Amino acid sequence: MMDLPNRPNRRLRCAIYTRKSSEEGLDMEFNSLDAQREACEAYIASQRSEGWAAIRDRYDDGGFSGGNLERPGLKQLLADIEDGLIDVVVVYKIDRLSRSLMDFSKLVEIFDRNGVTFVSVTQSFNTTSSMGRLTLNILLSFAQFEREVTAERIRDKVAASRKKGMWMGGYVPLGYDVRDRKLVVNADEAVSVRRIFERFVELGSATALARELRRDGFRNKQGTLIDKGYLYRLLNNRVYRGEAVHKGKAYPGEHDAIIDDDLWDRAHAILQESPRKRANNSRSRTPAMLKGLIFSETGAAMTPTATRKGAKLYRYYVSMDVIRNRETGEETAPTRLAAGMVEDAVVTEVRRILQTPEVVTQALAALKEDQASVSEADAIAALHEFDALWAQLFPAEQARIIQLVVRRITVTAAGLEVDIRREGISGVIREMVAPHNLEAAE
Repeated sequence: MMDLPNRPNRRLRCAIYTRKSSEEGLDMEFNSLDAQREACEAYIASQRSEGWAAIRDRYDDGGFSGGNLERPGLKQLLADIEDGLIDVVVVYKIDRLSRSLMDFSKLVEIFDRNGVTFVSVTQSFNTTSSMGRLTLNILLSFAQFEREVTAERIRDKVAASRKKGMWMGGYVPLGYDVRDRKLVVNADEAVSVRRIFERFVELGSATALARELRRDGFRNKQGTLIDKGYLYRLLNNRVYRGEAVHKGKAYPGEHDAIIDDDLWDRAHAILQESPRKRANNSRSRTPAMLKGLIFSETGAAMTPTATRKGAKLYRYYVSMDVIRNRETGEETAPTRLAAGMVEDAVVTEVRRILQTPEVVTQALAALKEDQASVSEADAIAALHEFDALWAQLFPAEQARIIQLVVRRITVTAAGLEVDIRREGISGVIREMVAPHNLEAAE
């Protein structure tokens, strides 16, 4: 009687995983991923007597680093393992699966939990054994060591190149283009960069300058409206001085400077001041919000004045009767008011008036008569979101809004009487909606 050959107890479903760090060459008819798969298929075929069989699903990650697990092909492989669809994972080399020892340990835990064996074609190991796991950990340690040494060599090369003033790639700053791997001045953009520095020196405020540039529709090299953060990065970029920076240290660069030393020093003298001090300086140059609008009960104008104690500025509105020592009889109303307090009170009253149904109706009718480009929905939103829109305005813009909408403020013993200039409300809406639309357009 003839003996039958030994047959495997069960069929082992083998999944082939391939990976390539860069996308270079992936469009070729036969690429690196195909070569890895062909080698793995040949290995599986050699184990056919053990019941090995490759499944049809492909788990390929072209252009993905092995330094992390954020890879679509790998995620699909792990999902199918959790679903019990795979018995053996086959790769060409261990580092195709992971270059990180910690990540690989996580993968081994998943494999063990689901009874899956891991095999490398060129480094044949069985991870179900303790010796196999030990050997894999040793090899992965050397793989990680090699990766770190390579990274150190790259960092040393970049540092040496930076010290020679060479451009080493990356973000191209506004004002420059890259030609033959070198920075060259873009004449048109360079004019804009110099103007930004000059305007910052004039204004003394990055916030004010950012708002001005956004209102003018100024965009960065990527076509996005700039914000204050971008402006600070631009003003602190030593590339504009013709320097190359590495780890905070500057070296003479191969490229031409856009900003001369004098302009750079003037801009950075301002930047070295505290933001609070710069804000106070900007505020002190802004016209008083209620100048020309506020009067005492006797009809005398209340003029803005200020006193400084140390670094702090105190602002007031004082009746001209007091300044000129005029007799006003029995005093019943205050003749000297803290500017911040009275300005906040006026803004609160303006907000209340602007949200009344009567004023809203009148404003919409005025906008319609003026054939304004502001939609009815935007107008209503501007009136109801007055607080949020108001907070986005600079002091000078806030003062202009108040001048548009307020005719007269009278200080009485009972409080403030605010007379609204109703014909100016449509202009207020346009002023409020303009910056809001600019934000939405970004």
